[in-house]
Amino acid sequence: MFIGENLANLRIMHGYSRKQLSEKLNVTEQAIWQYENNYTSPKMQIVNDLKSIFNVKSKFFYKSDVLNRYCEPSNIPVMNIAYRSKIKNVISKTQAEAKHIEYLDSFVNYLTTKLSLPTQRIIQLRDEVINYLNTTSDDREVQISTVAEIARSKLGFRDDTNDDLMFLVEKSGIFIFEKAIGEEIDAYSLWTNSDRPFIILGNMKRSSVRRNFDIAHELGHLLLHYKVEFTNLDTKEHKNIENEANLFAGAFLLPKKSFLQDMETVSRVTNPDAYLDLKKKWKTSLQVLGYRAANLGILDSKNHRNFYAALHRKDYLKREPLDESLSIQRPHKIKSIIDLVTKKELIDLREMMEKDWMVEVQFFNRITGIEVDFFNNYLKKDYDFELLHVENS
Repeated sequence: MFIGENLANLRIMHGYSRKQLSEKLNVTEQAIWQYENNYTSPKMQIVNDLKSIFNVKSKFFYKSDVLNRYCEPSNIPVMNIAYRSKIKNVISKTQAEAKHIEYLDSFVNYLTTKLSLPTQRIIQLRDEVINYLNTTSDDREVQISTVAEIARSKLGFRDDTNDDLMFLVEKSGIFIFEKAIGEEIDAYSLWTNSDRPFIILGNMKRSSVRRNFDIAHELGHLLLHYKVEFTNLDTKEHKNIENEANLFAGAFLLPKKSFLQDMETVSRVTNPDAYLDLKKKWKTSLQVLGYRAANLGILDSKNHRNFYAALHRKDYLKREPLDESLSIQRPHKIKSIIDLVTKKELIDLREMMEKDWMVEVQFFNRITGIEVDFFNNYLKKDYDFELLHVENS
C-alpha cells in the first residue's frame, strides 16, 4: 500500500508546494493531496516519476519511512532554527529546512548507532556560557566578547590563526553539512531537542572568508541564543539577534589581544589594501577586519566610514583580493564517520541504500552535500578469487 506520509516528507524537504509538484507530474493539486492523505494510490507511472524527482527507489513509498525508524518524533524544533539571512524567512522555507534536518538527524543516528561517541565539548561549552550569561552583570557587548573568548579557548584554537576552524568546530560535536540553500540564506543552525547541534552552510559561497564568517556566526547563535524562538521574533528583534551573532563572529575570529598587536603593523588604517596580510593570516574578509577594528576603537566612526567608502570605491564589497587564492574549508566529520563504519564493517553502504533507506546515491548527495563520487567509492565491488598460494612451476 502506498504510504502518503513518505511522499509528503520528501515534498516538504525539497521545498515543493503541492501545486508545484502537481505541475511536475502533470496531475492536479487535489491528486497530490489525495496521495499524501492515503485517499488514493498513484499509478505506477506516477510512482516512477516520483522516483526520478526525489532519487528514491519505488519501494520507498510502500515501506516505513526512515524518519519513523531513525528520528525521534518532534526532535526538530522548527521555531528554533537560526538563519544567517538579511530577511525573515517564510514558514514554508522553515518547514523545508526542518524536514531536511530530520533526514540528517536520521542519517547521523543510523551511522552512529554502533559507535560510542565522546562527551561533546560543545554541550559543556554551551552550559558554561548559559551559566555565565545567567550570573553576570556585564553589559551585552561585554558578554558577547567574553563568550567568544571562552569559546575560542575551550574549543582549542590557537591565538594566531583560524586555519583549523572547520576541524575544531566539528570536533567539538557540531555536525556541519553543505546544501544549496539559495541566494537569500547564507547558513542556518539548530539544536535538536536531543541536544545535537547542526550547522548547515550554503554551498554557493564565493570565498573562504565568507564561509569562515558563516561558521563563526552560526556558532554564535548556538551559544548565545539557545532555545530562542526565532520564528516568533519581529523584524527589530531578528535584526538585533543577527547583530549579536555578527559581533560574536568578529570577536571569535579576531581575538582581541592578538588582533590589537597585528593592527600596530597596519600603516594606513583607512586603506583596505593595508589589511591584506591580516586577511591572509586570519582568513577573514577586509570588511570584517575593519568592523572589528571599529568595534575595538582602533577606527573611530569617521575613519571607519572612510574605510568602508574605500571598500566600495575599489569594488571590494563584491569581490576582495585573495578571495581566489584562499582555500575554502569543507566539512569532513561525517565523511570520517562513514569511512570508519564501512571499514569496520559496521555498515554496508550498498545495503543501507537498497534495503534500509531505499534511495539512490543522489539522495544522500542532496541531504549531506557530499559528492556522489565519495559514496560511489564505497559501493564498488571487490572481486577476490582467493588465490592464496601459487607454486612456481
